[in-house]
Amino acid sequence: MAKAYILISSMWILAIQFLIMVYKSDAKVPAIIVFGDSTVDAGNNNQIPTIARSNFVPYGRDFTGGRPTGRFSNGRIPTDFISEAFGLKSTIPAYLDPAYKISDFASGVTFASAGTGYDNATSSVLDVIPLWKELEYYKEYQKKLKTYLGEQQAKERISEALHMMSLGTNDFLENYYTMPGRSSRYNVEQYQDFLVGIAKNFVKELYNLGARKVSLGGLPPMGCLPLERTTNIFGRNDCVERYNVVALQFNGKLEKLTASLNQELSGVKVVFSNPYDPLLNIVRQPSSFGFEVASVACCATGMFEMGYACNRNNMFTCTDANKYVFWDSFHPTEKTSHIISEYLVKHALAVFL
Repeated sequence: MAKAYILISSMWILAIQFLIMVYKSDAKVPAIIVFGDSTVDAGNNNQIPTIARSNFVPYGRDFTGGRPTGRFSNGRIPTDFISEAFGLKSTIPAYLDPAYKISDFASGVTFASAGTGYDNATSSVLDVIPLWKELEYYKEYQKKLKTYLGEQQAKERISEALHMMSLGTNDFLENYYTMPGRSSRYNVEQYQDFLVGIAKNFVKELYNLGARKVSLGGLPPMGCLPLERTTNIFGRNDCVERYNVVALQFNGKLEKLTASLNQELSGVKVVFSNPYDPLLNIVRQPSSFGFEVASVACCATGMFEMGYACNRNNMFTCTDANKYVFWDSFHPTEKTSHIISEYLVKHALAVFL
């Protein structure tokens, strides 16, 4: 009886291993290529003259080796988890990081820059890499990839790679609602349309360069970011509803854009990856996800905390980031990023698996 049990168990193990092998062989995404802002910047800003950096402790304290990498998190960021979910490496390196070369970038790379947006004027606020420059880096990357893999294999790699875009929050919070230029020229709906037009042209540029799999990222409930809640004194430090309404409106426009691009561009598959609902659910019911604090950040003073207010000597930094939804006033903790990434893989990106 024991021998039979062992035999059956062995057969089950072999069957599972076979299914895993089949699943891996059917995986059609050999690389993840990322464009965007601080939510997906893995250290590009470390290499440019800007204050929008996170290359100091306590950033990265829960990352492998406990070191700051330039990720705006205590650990990994969403695209790292998405890469891992696709059976690729567990972290996606920054293109400008001199520690990596084309052999590292061949299966995943991020051109993202913290503080940037669709709008060139947004990147000027903190002197970071504009989206058009991220595209130029991508063209440079393609040339290196052709040298490394050969022209035909590089072309196939690009067409099968998942191209991810995650930006837009800075366009509103760091530009439109903060600087006078755009708000004096556009009302908020006109500005949304202006940004959607840029997003459309960008996806078309990627398409013309060979991309066929694209994830267009939506906005989070940006009125629920700790900085916005801290400044919402008359609203009892609750989420700033008007910012959330803008995010919902903009996401609706991006979703429509996704549908139109799929009709317009032959052979392309564009999906809309929307973090709004999962993050809002976490913020509204933190205990359901194992969190204790959602209104303030782990590394928090209630001041502008994209950089220097989060440092080694900050007495307000929490001891356990897993209890907090947000790491600093703009960015989620590693745990939150993991939960949202799993949601996006299941509800949007699964079509590429």
